[in-house]
Amino acid sequence: MQHTQEKWGRPRDDVYGPYDASYLNSEPRTQTLQPTVTGTSVIGMKFNNGVVIAADNLASYGSLRRFIDQERLIKVGSETVVGVGGDVSDLQTIEEIMEGLEISESYDEPAQSLTAPNIHSYLQRIMYKRRSKLDPLWNALVIGGFKNDEPYLAFIDLLGTTYTAPAVASGFGSYLAIPILRKLVDREGDQQNVSKEQAVDAIKEAMKVLFYRDGRALDKYSLAILSKKDGKPDVEILKDVRVENQNWSMAKQIKGFGTQDE
Repeated sequence: MQHTQEKWGRPRDDVYGPYDASYLNSEPRTQTLQPTVTGTSVIGMKFNNGVVIAADNLASYGSLRRFIDQERLIKVGSETVVGVGGDVSDLQTIEEIMEGLEISESYDEPAQSLTAPNIHSYLQRIMYKRRSKLDPLWNALVIGGFKNDEPYLAFIDLLGTTYTAPAVASGFGSYLAIPILRKLVDREGDQQNVSKEQAVDAIKEAMKVLFYRDGRALDKYSLAILSKKDGKPDVEILKDVRVENQNWSMAKQIKGFGTQDE
């Protein structure tokens, strides 16, 4: 019998040869503790006939504007768009998950159509599962689409916490964009009085404020407009939209910026 504790239950060295204990010197497995390359806010709001979602195209490496062409709006199925903020590598993981979901659903005959509530529920469980394994996807998600022919908009964070609302945002958009959007849609039902043009203008104004005030934002963004056309869902994604009428002359009035007389 092997009397030393570390050898209990192991084969005898004199019969089977010395035990290989090199694995004891291996490094422990670790998870991502802090995102490296990240995207900032995703914002969205409902209008009387659909949903508008926007996210800029910047992926920042810390405070460095590392990538300026990162698409963060993902079209899933024929009538849903998922906007992703946070870690870009985890964004790519979510893209692969959504692609796999679409493929598996297409096996059915007839093929099943994925709706926004389906995708919202699926992603919420994915995020909660990863959080429970202490290996979260470091993202915040905005899901837009339709439920029973009515506009549908939802939010999920990295913990799996989720809710639906007529206006949602992630990142700095939660502080800077939501007040702008809530001027039109403060509570559920207000969207019935908001047209597509009003919603698009409000989103553009919010993206402009984010470009001015968020140090990780870019003046180039993608805009997804989900609406009903001839009674059927229609998804239009406009890429390389620019912040219009930029005016930095107001910076001269900000104390601490440039030369001041007082």
